[in-house]
Amino acid sequence: MAALVAYFSAEGTTAKVAKAFAETIGADVFEIKPQKPYTAADINWRNPLSRCNREQLGGKDVPIAGQIENFAQYDTVYLGFPIWYYAAPRIIYTFCGAYDWSGKTVHAFATSGGSGIGKTAEKLRPHLKGAVKVDAEIVHSAADLKAE
Repeated sequence: MAALVAYFSAEGTTAKVAKAFAETIGADVFEIKPQKPYTAADINWRNPLSRCNREQLGGKDVPIAGQIENFAQYDTVYLGFPIWYYAAPRIIYTFCGAYDWSGKTVHAFATSGGSGIGKTAEKLRPHLKGAVKVDAEIVHSAADLKAE
């Protein structure tokens, strides 16, 4: 079986960590991209009417561009994203709902400018139906991640 590093990155920080880690462990990489790309105004969390706030607070699905072929081949998935409101961005929940996680181990990793990981693993677990293990941690670089 193989490992996959799937990530969403709003400003490039998570992308940098995800790509470096994937290269280190020889994993495949998939960038989770919204069908409608985010602008700087969309991710301005200080604006209560910004897109990221409307999505997070409204629990909205975020349509994703592209999909992973042969997802069943992966037994371990490293799932990266920035923390928004002590949780994964809504695009991550949409991504999780699109696949069968049966028998997979999921290691979520989040980049953050100051927020903690909160109950991210607990919030993701219901969306990762069938996963045998789900954990989550805050990271600052690829060196913070450990391959399973």
